[in-house]
Amino acid sequence: MAERRTAREVVALVTDDFAALPAPAPAAADGPARPDGPIGWAGYDAARARAASRTGEEESVLYGRATVGGRQVVLVAFEFGFLGGSLGRAAGDRLVAAYDTAVADRVPLVSLVATGGSRMQEGMIALTQLQRVAEATVRLRGAGVPHVTVLRDPSTGGGWATVGAGADVVLALRSAQVAFAGSRVRPPDADPAAYTAEGQYAHGHVDALVDPAALRATLDRWLRLLTGAGEEPPVAAPPPRALTETTPPGTGWEAVVRARAAGRPRAGAYLDAYFSLREAVRGDRAGGVDDGVECGFGLHEGRTVAYAAQVGTATRPAGFRTAARLIRLADRLGIPVLTLIDTPGAANDAAAERAGAGPAIAEAFTAVAEARVPVTSLLVGEGGSGGALALAAHGNTWTTPDGYFSVIAPELASAILKRSPDQAPLTADQLRLRPQDLVELGVVRGIVGR
Repeated sequence: MAERRTAREVVALVTDDFAALPAPAPAAADGPARPDGPIGWAGYDAARARAASRTGEEESVLYGRATVGGRQVVLVAFEFGFLGGSLGRAAGDRLVAAYDTAVADRVPLVSLVATGGSRMQEGMIALTQLQRVAEATVRLRGAGVPHVTVLRDPSTGGGWATVGAGADVVLALRSAQVAFAGSRVRPPDADPAAYTAEGQYAHGHVDALVDPAALRATLDRWLRLLTGAGEEPPVAAPPPRALTETTPPGTGWEAVVRARAAGRPRAGAYLDAYFSLREAVRGDRAGGVDDGVECGFGLHEGRTVAYAAQVGTATRPAGFRTAARLIRLADRLGIPVLTLIDTPGAANDAAAERAGAGPAIAEAFTAVAEARVPVTSLLVGEGGSGGALALAAHGNTWTTPDGYFSVIAPELASAILKRSPDQAPLTADQLRLRPQDLVELGVVRGIVGR
């Protein structure tokens, strides 16, 4: 179990300063306050009074304006000691006010979540607060305002399924309970690991696990990245320079051999050379993680660029979906995108088909095509068929001297043509897959140099 801090303690842990905002007035449609709440739950008023006396808070949620690393934000913090950080009508009022204040101020929203879910003592009125939070999330996204959430212990129920999982970047404190099902409503034989921050991270629902001591610095980096888009409208990111020799290959087969060489610089080397700072987003938010695709945001020459990079392995459906998620988030925040292409192709095993390889590839193609921000692509190695082209920007793709693009691998093309295996080099020449061929064919804009 993670260490549990009060809302005020965790606010002090991550902020330079914090000024709480007053509770918003109840909506006229709510009508006058009733004894023991909207459904007359006996003893509810007394329970609220005890919670207020014990915690010093008026509700399970407090919000206000704050600075983190010198950057203005709107901050929400849940007080778990107040009726388990549960969501009722008054808590919903505060959440909606926080989201709308972030939109009005045009500053990021940071939420520090610790909740057991919706408040039973308010019945369905409590549950409908999730609809209100969802509507506020739509307004926040429509305004292009980023939302970073921190999942504390516990983050369960509707609070996780709206405020937490609905954020752009999801951080979680190590060992925290993170799950839709609370601890008292899980099947008795359920795997406890599935209900932890670590379990959610392993399955692509959390972007990073964070120690409390590192939380302020982590938030500082993320806020710097998500607010550092620079020009408006955004300008295309320049392609990285080549990290290898600049002489193009003489033959098609030489291009293939060079791209497959074990010692060739991979995407990680290009990302390290290109960015002075970067943070990763992880997973497709549907239970899948592909370690063969690295996605995130980085600083290049002082401005933020989003990146999706294949690292040389066959790309799995979760990889395509994670890349699509990254591109759509960057598009919403007005941040240009860089994709690095290096894959022998899409994974074609039975597991990939069951996971929806075709729909996932289509999602990546669509995310690139519909992006309003500029997308720059660089082929740094193998460009195997549609699994590679799915991440390539039409009209703004470049290649290194040791990259190749091909409609199909030369060996597979030879097999389809009923040629012997030793004819693969000839087939590679016929496919015209060399960097200089790609330039001549108009598939790429040019070959980058050192």
